[in-house]
Amino acid sequence: MTSATVYDLATKDLDPPLAVVDLAAFDANADDLHRRAGGKPIRVVSKSVRCRALLERVLAMPGFHGLMCYSLAEAIWHVEQGTTDDVVVAYPTADHEALRRLAASDLARAAITIMVDSPEHLDLVDAALGHGHPEIRVCLELDASWRPLPGVHVGTRRSPIFTPKQASAFAQQVVARPGFRLVGVMAYEGQIAGLGDAAGRRVNQAVIGWMQRRSAAELNRRRGEAVRAVEAVTPLEFVNGGGTGSIESTGADAVVTEIAAGSGLIGPTLFDGYTRFKPRPAALFALPVVRRPTRKIATLYSGGYIASGPTGPSRQPTPYLPTGLKFLGFEGAGEVQTPVTGRAARTLNLGDRVWLRHAKAGELAERFTHYHLVMGDRVERTVPTYRGEHQNFG
Repeated sequence: MTSATVYDLATKDLDPPLAVVDLAAFDANADDLHRRAGGKPIRVVSKSVRCRALLERVLAMPGFHGLMCYSLAEAIWHVEQGTTDDVVVAYPTADHEALRRLAASDLARAAITIMVDSPEHLDLVDAALGHGHPEIRVCLELDASWRPLPGVHVGTRRSPIFTPKQASAFAQQVVARPGFRLVGVMAYEGQIAGLGDAAGRRVNQAVIGWMQRRSAAELNRRRGEAVRAVEAVTPLEFVNGGGTGSIESTGADAVVTEIAAGSGLIGPTLFDGYTRFKPRPAALFALPVVRRPTRKIATLYSGGYIASGPTGPSRQPTPYLPTGLKFLGFEGAGEVQTPVTGRAARTLNLGDRVWLRHAKAGELAERFTHYHLVMGDRVERTVPTYRGEHQNFG
């Protein structure tokens, strides 16, 4: 029995468009992340999953502890729902209402750490809560990009804190401010964790691999110095680093106490371009064939689920099953229809399903209210995504 037949059989009583998560693949990916982490705990990146039931599933597995959320409101929701009692918010917040909810809840304040990288972030919290507010747990973000030459920046544009000296100076400012407690340091190496080294031409692969090795060596040295500089100011509870694509190099850094990862659980197409690991495709979505404009083309309903990031073919979904399908270059994945061609298109009939993969891990959940959790040839249960629970965290 082919995989396509298994998914078709499991969802035969459901109408597409629909989305499934293959639990065997999800669990295998979790086991692989745990193995790659080499004993260091993994903090699950919620934006890569965006489904409470799946987050609860992975948090119950060995090697996983706590969430890394992308929104303070999201973090508060998870604490209130009992998903976890340990959350780091990976991005600074300007949400005054969420800050007031955080300050008003003893439970939330004990569980949640917010991200800061400048005195202005502290000023914003004070402005939202007023002076004399309860103590807020904060994490200092260290910029993890690679700057081999003056004016050259390789990596994501995140924190203005780059050097150990800058980290120490800001740590002193946090410690001197009433109402804040500095408990952690985070450094996300996007140029390693989020950039595949097996994509493109061989020369590009070689350049990316060389850059990532040099960047990892530089970051491990600088991160260690920065953490020691901060710890000379105040003790830390955790040092977070990494992502699915950099688990090995991040875990090799002695000062890192936990690794952030999430996309590797889902196995989106952007993670096909790595040599260090191969996650199994766990999340798929099915679209029905609704037209046959020619003998060589089948047209699917909907499908234009384009991922965030730089626009281009890599951000489109990818036909997965049956094999041998591709988009039309002049139409691609569309808002209301998506034509496909290729060898398999000739055999598709109206009502047949085509299974596709999304380019990124979590954004598929913004398109569907529910995930059907498949084990073998049956749906084990159907669970809501964030959208299905009427949650929209931006």
